[in-house]
Amino acid sequence: MDTGSYPMWEQYRLKQDHYVIGLMSGTSLDGTDAALVHIQTDASGALSNISLMDFICVPYSNELRNVLIRLCSPETARVDDLTTAHFGVSEWYAHSVMKLIRSAGLSPGQVDAISMHGQTVWHSPVPSAFPGPEGSLQVASTLQIGEGAVVRERTGLPVISNLRARDVAAGGEGAPLTPYADALMFRSTTEGRLVQNIGGIGNVTVLPAASSQVGISAFDTGPGNMVIDAIVRQETNGRQHYDPNGSIAAKGTPDQDLVELCLDDDYFRRMPPKSTGREVYGAAYAERLMDLSAARSLSLEDTLATATCLTAETIVRAVEDFVLPNVPISAMLACGGGTSNATLMKMIQGRLPKGIRLERTTDYGIPDDAREAIGFALLGHEALMGRTNTLPEVTGARHAVISGTLTL
Repeated sequence: MDTGSYPMWEQYRLKQDHYVIGLMSGTSLDGTDAALVHIQTDASGALSNISLMDFICVPYSNELRNVLIRLCSPETARVDDLTTAHFGVSEWYAHSVMKLIRSAGLSPGQVDAISMHGQTVWHSPVPSAFPGPEGSLQVASTLQIGEGAVVRERTGLPVISNLRARDVAAGGEGAPLTPYADALMFRSTTEGRLVQNIGGIGNVTVLPAASSQVGISAFDTGPGNMVIDAIVRQETNGRQHYDPNGSIAAKGTPDQDLVELCLDDDYFRRMPPKSTGREVYGAAYAERLMDLSAARSLSLEDTLATATCLTAETIVRAVEDFVLPNVPISAMLACGGGTSNATLMKMIQGRLPKGIRLERTTDYGIPDDAREAIGFALLGHEALMGRTNTLPEVTGARHAVISGTLTL
């Protein structure tokens, strides 16, 4: 994204107080998170302070969630539904923005811009064959639906969207993107830290002590809440969408042999940078896990305990295999919806290597469920300042880019 030729963004860069709304709807398909972020810069334009002014979550209706679940599977996705959802989900985003502005007691004119992640329906960072103008091509791809033009029309505010695409075009995986913002929010001069997000997919940001952008790494650890949620939906015929507080899994016992069987997975052995999504660990994966559980005569409680243990093991083993051999770590800062699952958090705590504290981003002033929305507000701000907002050492891209599409 190039904003240099627009006088309005030259004016933005001259300001030292900026108000940006970050919008995030993750692979858990639970709703839209909206964060109003006050970003202050010094006279040189460098970030001097970041503060969360207000935050809301607008849950998806069951009808919308079912539409999105169908779109995330090649067996049930239809192009007409995809097109309608691309525009339709934007109405939810616009509604979330206006509700947030009212909650914060502001007028739309006091907000500078919206930075919108969109809803991921397919993420395919491993290239596949596609016919090109001079023979077969290898093409990586990712798709986040949500039309910036709709949000612009409904709110009257400039919108930055499609934030993953340019990194993919530059040879990266397009994920994770929030490590850029994690470094701004959580880096320490005295200790190495991990920021472990547990959404539908789990991803970890590695922040070495005294790290700037140099030395930061990040990757997807594997399934977060996604498999757990899919099992609950299937076993309750859609009456429930998650295991509240991990209460069902808490009554069961993990089948350790089944956990080890699931861990025998090429993705978990693959060296970072790497990313994954619902196309790998979605409904079909959950069904296979349920079939294996049924063959072992496991109860629902035992099946969910096994799926929860799998998530905990993938998180901790990723740290053991790919982080600790290179970077000393003192703390893991957990965030995302998974932090409300007490059973999962207890399992992670029990498996973390000695000397690593398990904390939450809320302990550092960033609410667990707001971290990603805040992160995307920061990514949008950096783009508007004309600065690159990706980390090629994290995504595997050939170079850093100013990522995002601007709708004026």
